[in-house]
Amino acid sequence: MPPIDRLDRSVARAEHSLLAELQPVVAHNLDRHLEVAKEWFPHEYIPWGEGQDFEGPLGGTAWTEEEATLPDVARVSLVVNLLTEDNLPGYHFAVAEFGRDGAWGNWVNRWTAEEARHGTALRDYLLVTRAVDPRALERARMTHMSTGYDRPDGFSALHAITYAAFQELATRISHRNTGQVSTDPVCDALLARIAADENLHMVFYRNLVDAAFELAPDSTMEAVRDVVTGFEMPGSTIKDFGRKSAEIAIAGIYDLRLHHDNVVMPILRTLRVFEREGLGPAGEAAREELAGFMTRLNTQAASFTDRRQGIREARARRAAAAAATAA
Repeated sequence: MPPIDRLDRSVARAEHSLLAELQPVVAHNLDRHLEVAKEWFPHEYIPWGEGQDFEGPLGGTAWTEEEATLPDVARVSLVVNLLTEDNLPGYHFAVAEFGRDGAWGNWVNRWTAEEARHGTALRDYLLVTRAVDPRALERARMTHMSTGYDRPDGFSALHAITYAAFQELATRISHRNTGQVSTDPVCDALLARIAADENLHMVFYRNLVDAAFELAPDSTMEAVRDVVTGFEMPGSTIKDFGRKSAEIAIAGIYDLRLHHDNVVMPILRTLRVFEREGLGPAGEAAREELAGFMTRLNTQAASFTDRRQGIREARARRAAAAAATAA
């Protein structure tokens, strides 16, 4: 048997062992989640009375750009968020690979059902309000889902749990801020409801990471370091994601400052990452590397905030000049 196969088997055994040890914590937090999660129905958040048939077999009206009344950046963010949700089958497969038994299997199924509800609601809203080109949206869905989702090499069960804690909080903030910039009370209410789900998901995964620190402090610290220093949103494979995320950042929906202040630091503080004792050499080295990265991230966030202000001022000057010319 080649050495790499022996290593893969060893990693798989370690993952299974950790999940087995975490099963009571998973069960407790699943029960907690089911107690506090509020039942809600996507159809109640959709303005169905605004809907009309599109062109095609039903002989409806073709979509036109003039029907898109939401701010451009809100539309971009809504589509990015929706396409991210669309790749749910890939995410489900990735986390289900770590195990389908017991409380973990029950959680994976429940989490998948709740995330699927988000995609349903977002698509219904966009289509009923005719906020985006429906054909372009469907083509983007096909392209993104055809790409699929693969967890990174070396991404263990512990990495997946840790990543989910940070990603769910990032998603909550993105949804919430998108609703606020949409200028549509219906959209804002829908995204606030979705954001509430994402927050509960974050708490679930964060509690598992906290428990993992007690079971395997060094490995957990290394996982936190790996996730934070290499963090990417799951929708990063969406076509033109870089350009779209830049517009989202300039609008203040999700940017480096929010990522540092409202996502990474709150979770690190709750987990007491920089106060924990009992780490071995590997854990201490990982924590030191993480601290250095956070210092650099804070500097980058400040630099971006300054650059963004300049971009906004330049755009305002161009808009004023264009208005003056038109007058």
